[in-house]
Amino acid sequence: MTSSKLSIRRLALVDMDAAARVHRAAFDEALPWLAGLHTPDEDRWFYRERMFATCTLWGGFEGEAMNGVIAFHDDWIAQLYVLPAAQGRGIGSGLLEIAKQGADRLQLWTFQRNARARRFYEARGFAVVEETDGSRNEEREPDMRYLWRRRGGG
Repeated sequence: MTSSKLSIRRLALVDMDAAARVHRAAFDEALPWLAGLHTPDEDRWFYRERMFATCTLWGGFEGEAMNGVIAFHDDWIAQLYVLPAAQGRGIGSGLLEIAKQGADRLQLWTFQRNARARRFYEARGFAVVEETDGSRNEEREPDMRYLWRRRGGG
């Protein structure tokens, strides 16, 4: 997918440090009470050793700068982050469409207090199917599981 400035491409191992930076910047902006949960070194390790090994990753770019990242496997979206300054330009929607292309259904978790993410997913056809008190996630933050189903799909 490309426009005059936006391009989306599959990521390689060499892109993982940039993906980790996008993740951290977007996470800390959206959830300032959880900022600093991990160090930059831990984030880079997580993307190189965990995300790259287990997920398909795509990045949204404006020129050479990565401004968004999505990581997904099977019917799960593991990560979707867009830099705060780049939000509202279609990067997140474009990345989400990549994941939807090969799926009849997708699910993901987001924190209950992340109202912007909730609005984003709900506007794109995701519905809440589970809410938790956060006792099962690392952050101990109440969260919600969302599900999207392709019309006529599984």
